[in-house]
Amino acid sequence: MMDSAERPLRIVIVDDEAPARNRMRDLLADCASQLPLAIEGEADSGRTALALVAERAADVVLLDIRMPEMDGIEVAQHLQKLEHPPAVVFTTAYDAYAIRAFEVHAVDYLLKPIRAGRLREALLRARSAARPRPEVLRELQPNPRAFLSAQERGKIHLIPVGDVIFLKAELKYVTVRVARREYLVEESLTRLEQEYAGRFVRAHRNCLVAKDAIRGFERAAGESGEGSWLVVLDGCDEKIAVSRRQQHIVREFGKNR
Repeated sequence: MMDSAERPLRIVIVDDEAPARNRMRDLLADCASQLPLAIEGEADSGRTALALVAERAADVVLLDIRMPEMDGIEVAQHLQKLEHPPAVVFTTAYDAYAIRAFEVHAVDYLLKPIRAGRLREALLRARSAARPRPEVLRELQPNPRAFLSAQERGKIHLIPVGDVIFLKAELKYVTVRVARREYLVEESLTRLEQEYAGRFVRAHRNCLVAKDAIRGFERAAGESGEGSWLVVLDGCDEKIAVSRRQQHIVREFGKNR
């Protein structure tokens, strides 16, 4: 069996600009004489990158930070859902915030224009480096993620946050409900509430509902006076109970609906 130090390092290049990907291929070719490596593929978006890495086992992803739809730091967070997540080396043009954050957290990055010697050093470190911890990636990401992600049968399914109707805690998982189906994700409901404070409101201890999905409220069967309320939601037949502690949302979100 080939030792991991002898096996070529399997690399995926992710950058939304074709010239940057071509430049990285040239740099990797320069490194290949001193470091056995194999380019498993390249991707021009975070969505494509996640599908590619799930399909082809990669040891290292060279990941551009600034990309449309989903930036590199969010891509790295979703990659952690894989059974064997790759090492990540971020690439960036000069970005004072990102560089300070990377250095504080000892996260490897390459500053564009990238030099072959610096790339080789990063790849050598990546072979044995620990994978980025989820909490570190969250600290590096100042903005809410555009997607949640669920791992199913070795693939990463992206769930646009704008499609989510409600989030419900179920033991160590959170059920993510969209119009057509549900997903289970390994997330903290409290952390999701903090990340998406402007988008969701807590209906009860175990459930957040999307503010834009609230159609109205109705009394629970058999209740009257100060009894329980149910949230009626667009795109979903399920009605969510409102706890007594959260009764204020009936006034706040029901008056204009």
